[in-house]
Amino acid sequence: MVEKFLEEYAKLIAQYPEKISIEKLDLGDNFVELILYADKADTGKLIGRNGKMINAIKTVISAYKSKDDTNYRVTVKAIE
Repeated sequence: MVEKFLEEYAKLIAQYPEKISIEKLDLGDNFVELILYADKADTGKLIGRNGKMINAIKTVISAYKSKDDTNYRVTVKAIE
């Protein structure tokens, strides 16, 4: 559910939404890393000025922890 939210939200922000993809890595002990792949032109939009956009996204995702007790780390990576 969190991955779907992240993917759909990123597609709304991105200039090239067709290139958005999510990779979920289960690191054990209720810890998951979500890697958001986006076009190089979109990474700046997704991170935002001084990281404000990605921090807002992380805040929304961390609120989901109250439902499923899993910690999430979000990473944005550029596709060449």
